[in-house]
Amino acid sequence: MSSDRCSYLLGWYGEHARALPWRETTDPYRIWISEIMLQQTQVKTVLPRYQQWFEQFPDIQSLATASLNDVLKAWEGLGYYRRARFIHQAAQRIIAEHGGTFPSVFDDIMALPGIGRSTAGAIASFSVAANTPVLDGNVKRVLKRWHGQPELKDKALWPLAQQALDASGDPACWNQAMMELGATLCTAKAAGCDLCPVNSCCTAAFDVPYAAEARKTMPVQNVHWQVQLHTCPEKGIWLSQRPASGIWAGLWTPPIIELESAPDSMPAHIHQLTHRRLHLYPFISDAAPSGEGLWVRCIEGYALPTGIHRLLEKVIL
Repeated sequence: MSSDRCSYLLGWYGEHARALPWRETTDPYRIWISEIMLQQTQVKTVLPRYQQWFEQFPDIQSLATASLNDVLKAWEGLGYYRRARFIHQAAQRIIAEHGGTFPSVFDDIMALPGIGRSTAGAIASFSVAANTPVLDGNVKRVLKRWHGQPELKDKALWPLAQQALDASGDPACWNQAMMELGATLCTAKAAGCDLCPVNSCCTAAFDVPYAAEARKTMPVQNVHWQVQLHTCPEKGIWLSQRPASGIWAGLWTPPIIELESAPDSMPAHIHQLTHRRLHLYPFISDAAPSGEGLWVRCIEGYALPTGIHRLLEKVIL
């Protein structure tokens, strides 16, 4: 049955795979950037930003020597900025420890900042055809349905992913096919079992246990922030850099004060994060700003969170 599953899935992938630029290269640098960008970000959002990234950072050397602000600016709008900071750190380590060449050994790849077992497996299999499985959200869902065990944890899924990969004989194509199946047919909200190439080999085919698969969601916390807007016709707007950890770490914003409770007035903008809902209340002040920061005549050169961009568009721009 496993051989049938392999041939059916690989045949389907050969006919139906989406044409994506990171599938047309074995360059580990380009594959690495795509894998990090695609973490918790939709393909349609990543596509235009992927090409723009390499226009600014054509190689690891240019990325490693760039300022962190430039890297964060290039990442602007993709969210989860911690990923960009890890990319910058990893590029610098590649220069220092690997002579500027992206490592080809799995353990060396996984040792880089921001790269876990699944991402390392993807990079290694796509760049050097290493026999390393991928276990992202899509692959996990497919494996659980194939085996009819929606409660399986990662510890049990890794051996199953490795077994399937070993049987395929084509690590790179198999990993792509598994991710493609989960992203386009065997989705969380609706399994297209009637179109699935491996429905004859799937325990859950046509009877997917959606209720059992449902994940517990963490409650979203409401946060109320006063955003202090100091502007001057000659100097521009006063910005300060956020702390190195926490929400919007390392990005530039007007000074922010966290409020203990919601004001009587409505927020000018509400920005949704994964587990936080930021209510932003602008406070326009003519007083001289205090604390660390700088006057900025043009914000284009600074990495600002999308939420602040939206607030400024509504209030002063």
